[in-house]
Amino acid sequence: MEIVCLDLEGVLIPEIWVKFAENTGVSDFRMTTRDIPNYSELMDQRLTLLNNNNYKLDDVQKVIGSMEPLDGAKSFLDWLRGNFQVIILSDTFYEFAAPLMKKLGWPTLLCHKLVCDKHGSVVDYILRQPDAKKEAVRSFHRLNYRILAAGDSYNDIAMLQEADVGFLFCPPQNVINEFPQFKVTDGYEKLKDELIRSSDSFSGASA
Repeated sequence: MEIVCLDLEGVLIPEIWVKFAENTGVSDFRMTTRDIPNYSELMDQRLTLLNNNNYKLDDVQKVIGSMEPLDGAKSFLDWLRGNFQVIILSDTFYEFAAPLMKKLGWPTLLCHKLVCDKHGSVVDYILRQPDAKKEAVRSFHRLNYRILAAGDSYNDIAMLQEADVGFLFCPPQNVINEFPQFKVTDGYEKLKDELIRSSDSFSGASA
């Protein structure tokens, strides 16, 4: 019995904050967990930037509404869901993810929540739990599932380490250098091949 756990941004959809940086011209929004491993530090920086530049949740949601999944992501996810149980583990927020989840066919997503004031300003965020990706995999293990996982960045490493098999998907070179124990997959076909090779129970129903 196996579950495939995937990161969201950088694996199935573009980086939301990078797109927001492009639309607003505020380059500091481009920083992601590829650049700042400490997620709390990164989010505190983002909230400060939003408020200092008077951007509200609605401004971010408008940008997200214009985005599309990465090329090939929907067909890869459709194949994956036809052959494995799939859970997306992300450090994004439900308030951000919904438009893109719709475009991906509403896969199961575990992530976090934002806190906004009455004016729509983002004032805080609520983590589902500390080390949420790692703890989710650990919980699936307690349910006797074998876990295959893929992610692209620093905040995925604990998930990959906890999984039975972990893969880096199109990661930056600094992550590759720091974590050479994980096989690098450079596209959906390569990731598909590695998942099949690593599976104990691949059905092949829609290969």
